[in-house]
Amino acid sequence: MNKGGFITIEGADGAGKTTQLNFVEEWISQRGIELVRTREPGGTALGERLRQILLAANDLSISDEAELLMIFAARQQHLDQLIIPALEAGKWVLSDRFTDATYAYQGAGRGIAFERIEVLENWVQKGLQPDLTMVLDVNVETGMARSAGRGLEADRFERQAITFKEAVRLNYLQRAAQMPERIHVIDASGSVQSVQHSLVAVLEGFWDSRTNLAGLQ
Repeated sequence: MNKGGFITIEGADGAGKTTQLNFVEEWISQRGIELVRTREPGGTALGERLRQILLAANDLSISDEAELLMIFAARQQHLDQLIIPALEAGKWVLSDRFTDATYAYQGAGRGIAFERIEVLENWVQKGLQPDLTMVLDVNVETGMARSAGRGLEADRFERQAITFKEAVRLNYLQRAAQMPERIHVIDASGSVQSVQHSLVAVLEGFWDSRTNLAGLQ
């Protein structure tokens, strides 16, 4: 396996991403893979500063278009500084969100045309896509209840109306249906253990495909 594997975890707030990211990170590391874990927006000094602005629950006014451009600015730096160098070095990258989130949140949620997002995607990513994306899916009401149960202040996106959250979830499911070879939906409504069982099934299939591909080279 010369080129590293690029895995992303997606899902709305309350789907349990942090817990399952920890699990996936351990699963991959146990197989002797050098892994870089990161997140979007973020992953670099610039990205983390933009993240603070984008998620801050304050009175700062950010237009939808400015939000989109800030996310892609963070992503460009993320790719140049961390993701691409790691993959080229043969490391694997595990990211909490990537461009699928942009289509879900800024596209379906904010109402920005997908065609406009695609232009930025092509310019910034130059065809680079995750090798595997797992979407942790939970209904909006459950996700909201879980988020509220954490006792933390809601960020800008968590404060959006339920119609926004429904649009985000629907887009994730639609993208998974359109790209089943890359995007796998994981039912995150059950116990932590049941979710992890589903994750392992997907990860093992991906691992086998990578191993078989390496054996043919």
